[in-house]
Amino acid sequence: MRQRLIYILKHNAFIQKMYRVIMSFVFKVLGAFLPTDDKLVIFVSFMGMGFNDSPKAIYDYMQSHSAYKGYRCVWAFEHPEKYPELETVKIDSFAYFKTALKAKYWITNTNIERGLKFKKRSQVYLNTWHGIALKHIGNDCPGRKDYNFDTVDHLVVSGDHDEKVWKSAFNADERTYLRCGMPRNEELWLATEDRKKDLREKLGLPNDKKVILYAPTWRESTDGGKSYEIKPPIHFDVWKKELGDEFVVLFRAHHQTTKVLGVQYDEFVRDASDYPAVNDLMIASDMLITDYSAIAFDYAVLCKPMFIYAYDYEIYLAERGTYFDIDDRYPNKSCRTEDELLTRIKGIDYTAECANTRRFRDEFIQYGIGATEACVKAEFGRS
Repeated sequence: MRQRLIYILKHNAFIQKMYRVIMSFVFKVLGAFLPTDDKLVIFVSFMGMGFNDSPKAIYDYMQSHSAYKGYRCVWAFEHPEKYPELETVKIDSFAYFKTALKAKYWITNTNIERGLKFKKRSQVYLNTWHGIALKHIGNDCPGRKDYNFDTVDHLVVSGDHDEKVWKSAFNADERTYLRCGMPRNEELWLATEDRKKDLREKLGLPNDKKVILYAPTWRESTDGGKSYEIKPPIHFDVWKKELGDEFVVLFRAHHQTTKVLGVQYDEFVRDASDYPAVNDLMIASDMLITDYSAIAFDYAVLCKPMFIYAYDYEIYLAERGTYFDIDDRYPNKSCRTEDELLTRIKGIDYTAECANTRRFRDEFIQYGIGATEACVKAEFGRS
């Protein structure tokens, strides 16, 4: 039911506006009676769906540095009962909004105000966002003009592309740009072969085979927000016959995908959708297959080969839109059919594709190492 209500809010402009105006007023009034706690920090990652991404990198940094030991860190989750070791609050509950109104510091990769406007001037808002954009986001999506990041104090950018997109998609102020890269990706910049070896052992991956990480993005709901299923046109029995002697596949569904159809998991195709640390999967793998997901930009940091399986590109382009043609800017031409994808994998020039990925990385990512420290110092005003 909650997903259905979110879908309605996203796709009905009148209801969305009324909700935003009324509830923003309610929480602004409430906030006037709640004093700000200078030692309280609220964290939200992927709308409360996980304990991960850049907010977790920042949280971990704070936990390991004595200068931040006096801060009280509260995480907002969809299912707070899954994290008994943390101080938590259920997202979108009254307690959540009360915590947000009291917390001096806000840290998220999506949003804190949940489409509303109630931030006080005394509060400090850091938004790391959660990926470099290929597909249209925010105000650049059809029918959306409601994004306005005018309450964000620090907005992370990874390069020139982000700076342009954030301005149009979020109505962001360039003065808020924190040019450091996403904290979540700092681990990728620092990854070593020893780390890769350790992770492959942890994940139970064979040393005598190459590992393909297949991570498609989500697709818009076709049933009014009841579900977000995906059924890629793939035949893993054919993949196993063609690639099984040399490869294994890690299948990673997007966190908004509610169900993956048509996939049977075995020793060749392994389900990695619920594994908590996607960076581990990227570091452990030898190549990536994706479509329009921001993971392509993250993976580029590693300078390893990637293939774009864009089986529905024309439809996706018409319905969602992209900031550039994938065949013009990505490391190599996209694959539109399963046969083409398998042929490209079997005939890969690994060294050449690594160089292609490096070129792609350098075009879109100009910042990276030191991102976590830069975010913490900006948020808490420490030099």
